[in-house]
Order: sequence, then C-alpha cells, then structure tokens
Amino acid sequence: MQTKIDAKLGKTLVLDELFDLTLYKRMLAFAGTGEKEILNKLIPIETKHLAAWQNFFKISSARLGFGREIKLFVLLSLARLSGSAGIHLILQAIEIHGIKKYLSVWEIYKNDPLGKEIKNILEDEFKHEDEIVSSAKRTKIYPERVRDIFLGFNDGLVEILGAVSGFFAAFENNISVLIAALTVAVAGSISMAASAFASQSSQKEVEDTETGKKIFLGEKILEVRGASPLRSATIVGIFYFFGSLVPILPVIFGATSPLYSVIVAGIIIIAVSYIVAFLSGMDALKRIETNLIIIALAVGITYGLASFAKSFFGIAI
Repeated sequence: MQTKIDAKLGKTLVLDELFDLTLYKRMLAFAGTGEKEILNKLIPIETKHLAAWQNFFKISSARLGFGREIKLFVLLSLARLSGSAGIHLILQAIEIHGIKKYLSVWEIYKNDPLGKEIKNILEDEFKHEDEIVSSAKRTKIYPERVRDIFLGFNDGLVEILGAVSGFFAAFENNISVLIAALTVAVAGSISMAASAFASQSSQKEVEDTETGKKIFLGEKILEVRGASPLRSATIVGIFYFFGSLVPILPVIFGATSPLYSVIVAGIIIIAVSYIVAFLSGMDALKRIETNLIIIALAVGITYGLASFAKSFFGIAI
C-alpha cells in the first residue's frame, strides 16, 4: 500500500535543501581556502539532493520565505564574525539537524513502494555529507570552547538578572543596585572561572591516568586535543561577566525597576538559546521555553524574597 505524499513535509524538505545550498554558496564569498574546498564539494551534493526531493514530492520551484531569509542572514553574520571555526560549527549543526530530519522521513516512507528511492537519497546524504563535514570537524571544531562560551554567558545573564531583581526590591535607588550588581558580577565571574579550572583540571588528571594505563598495556592512543584548564577557566569567567552586563546595562542608563533588565535579558536569552539549540541539534522552541522559565523563576523568587526581607526587617538602603 502506497503512503500518501505529505505535501507539507515535502515543502519543508525542499526549502531546507534550498536553504543549505544558498548558505553554502554565499559562504564561498568570504570562506578561507580550506572551507572553500569543503563548500565546493558540498554544493554539487546539495544541488543534486534538492533536485531529488523536488522530483520526489513533485515540487517544481521553491523560494525561501521571510523566516528562512532571516535565519540565513543570522548564520552568515555569525560565520563572518567567527571565521573558520564559525563555518565549521554551522556545517556540523546542519549535519546534525539533517540526520534527525531525514531519519524521520525514512520512518514515514520505509515500508512504502517509494521507500527504495528515499533510501538512496538518504544514503547519499549520510555518506557524502558526513564524510566531508566530519573530517573537517575532527580537526577544526572545539566543542569544549563553544560550551565554555555559552555556559559562562548564560550563567552570568541569569544569575545577575536574578540578583538585579532582588536588589531593586531591597534598595531605594539604582546607584546601590548598580554597585551591588557589579560587585556580584565580578565575584561571580571569578568564582565561575575557578570552578571551571577545578573541573577541567580534575578531568584532565583522570584522562592522563587513563592514557598512562593504555600506554602501559600497549594499547593504541588516539590523540585528542582537549581544552586547557586555564583557557577554559578564562573563557568561562570572561563570558560570565559579559553575560552579567546584559541585565546591568539598563541600570547603568538609569533604570529604576527590574522591568527593563528583564526585557533586555529576555531578548538576548532568546537569541542565545536559538543559537545554542541550532549548534547542538536541539529543538529551538524547547530550549527557549526552558530558559525563559528559568529567568521567570529567578526574577520572581529573588524579587519576592528581597521584598519580604525588606518589609519583615523594615530595612531601607
């Protein structure tokens, strides 16, 4: 029995292939020599796959909509700003999303008479793109560094937003809020850096012990360039402070309530959550919802506790 062709799914697949193809072509304008070599291999593959999906779902033509044009602009801007590492991260992310998407298509059509045609397309997708992108990823991508950047930034933003909200409830003027928030931001960045250093040092010690055991046993050692504990600590600490500045900036410009800090932090956390979700292959909406809930809890609890403490003890600063 033949499965009914899903027109909506077909349109999504075709537009996604068109998006990837357009992204690769535009990246060529500023990519380095090594990245151009990879992109020049990916472009004909994407062109072939786009034609295959169009033929399979009987879609003669397609144009990127407003949402995909915005996404294209954001990714190209990110690639320009971050250079080689950014391009490789984007290619890796597209690979992860592609695998998840194509496996869902296979589940729909694997028992269909058209399943063989789908299988051929998917095998081509997996084998060729995975080979090209993963080979570059092994030498160019440093996931620990990306993790440290977003870990520090996200923690700094959320924690200091909660602190700013509590300070506004406890203090009478924004100067006191600003001084307290900056003090906590500096202390927090040092604390986060120290924690990251301790964590990475412990991990490195365990890895060195394991490597020593394998050498003794004569086992093959795969060279893995992990993050330096000092470098990791520095990145986490710096980006924690950058993240903490997001809710502090409205206070610097004279805000007298936490509302503006919450609005600014909310906008930034949505953008950061989307980028993290894209790079890690997660569901973007779920990631955004989770972080917004965390922000709401941080603001609500700290503001409530500070207001209660102020009224209970009758202290005004």
